[in-house]
Amino acid sequence: MGKISLAAAILALGLAGSAPALAQDAAKKETSADTYKQLELFGTVLERIRADYVEEVSDEELIKAAINGMLTSLDPHSSYLDEKGRERLDVDTKGEFGGLGIEVTMEGGYVKVVSPIDDTPAAKAGIQPNDLIVALDGKPVRGMSLAKAVEHMRGKVGEKIVLTIRRGDQAPFDVDVIRDVIKVSPVRSRAEGNIGYVRITSFSRQTEPNLAKAIDKLKGELGDKLEGFIIDLRNNPGGLLDQAIAVTDAFLDKGEIVSTRGRDKKKAQRHNANPGDLTGGLPIVVLINGGSASASEIVAGALQDHGRAILVGQKTFGKGSVQTVQRIPGHGAVRLTIARYYTPSGSSIQATGIEPDIAVKPAKIEEIDVTGRRREADLSGALQNEDPDEDKDEDVKPDPKAERAAAEAAAAQKDYQLIRAIDVLRGIAIYRQSTTEQK
Repeated sequence: MGKISLAAAILALGLAGSAPALAQDAAKKETSADTYKQLELFGTVLERIRADYVEEVSDEELIKAAINGMLTSLDPHSSYLDEKGRERLDVDTKGEFGGLGIEVTMEGGYVKVVSPIDDTPAAKAGIQPNDLIVALDGKPVRGMSLAKAVEHMRGKVGEKIVLTIRRGDQAPFDVDVIRDVIKVSPVRSRAEGNIGYVRITSFSRQTEPNLAKAIDKLKGELGDKLEGFIIDLRNNPGGLLDQAIAVTDAFLDKGEIVSTRGRDKKKAQRHNANPGDLTGGLPIVVLINGGSASASEIVAGALQDHGRAILVGQKTFGKGSVQTVQRIPGHGAVRLTIARYYTPSGSSIQATGIEPDIAVKPAKIEEIDVTGRRREADLSGALQNEDPDEDKDEDVKPDPKAERAAAEAAAAQKDYQLIRAIDVLRGIAIYRQSTTEQK
């Protein structure tokens, strides 16, 4: 295709849909004229690249790069997906994919970690929320699109990739990560004493069904002893909007869950809860932190606004936008931000996040070394035990219950935020019980 014909084709394509409007509206005519000038500029630059660039580049590569550049300039979450990229996105929403197990976005030209997914190569390698990936296998990330960076991070299972990380004020350092098949189990649960602990790691198509199973299991296991639930959304990068709505609906009997508003106000949507609370009205504490994003924030925001749960932890990530994947037959798909979402109180958390009701920073409880403390036997002239054959520790024989409690305490001290959440929930349970008895 010659220079004139290529530019003409681009211009014709850009104006084809606006020709009827030009004849009807002078204002639209002026706008289309401006569009024509910009498309002419695009065609001219395209021709210069084709004619003079140091290496030959195909028209397909140039057009795809131009489209992706146009989309990524809008916001960090809009992008062009080729056929492979679209297929990967489909796999992601099913809850199984290949790669590192890391949710990322773009910030300042670098790849920013929203959160690593539990029990994945990225999490095991020590990748943390808010880490900046500045290079991949020694190749700088600056100038690379998010889609390209993600494509580079994904590869054959068993292959190593070197991530160069910048964390806070620390100097950049390398982290070796071995790619693996990422099978995301979106919901995990266990009993913490008489409290049901439910960890939601992502919002894939299986999240709400697995949540219902987890709650039923805990109710069956603890029975009448069940005091409430802790819903752990820490480092949950989000996922499908409909799953966020379904999960929230599981804890609400009525009221608005979330509303979405785009450029066309007539297309605003409002999603409300249906009758039925899977927990039977038991108290809920939700754990959040800076890695709780998007769908996680929808759940946390709705439960907080309705007074249905107490949020414990740290401020969330602050992604308050909605994306849709629009397929282009034969050409992949466009991932486009189409709306902002709002909590029931009408607040947008875009770039601000959700503040917890009780702020708790991560911390670790350490034992105090008291090995140098003197005992009775160390004192000069101390009386001897009259029955040396008797076990000196007879009066403090190990108690199985005490040992179990000690083991639980040892495990819990690794997660200070969870300890505080358990304390809050137990306090609520005690208060509810006392008020019920007074009645």
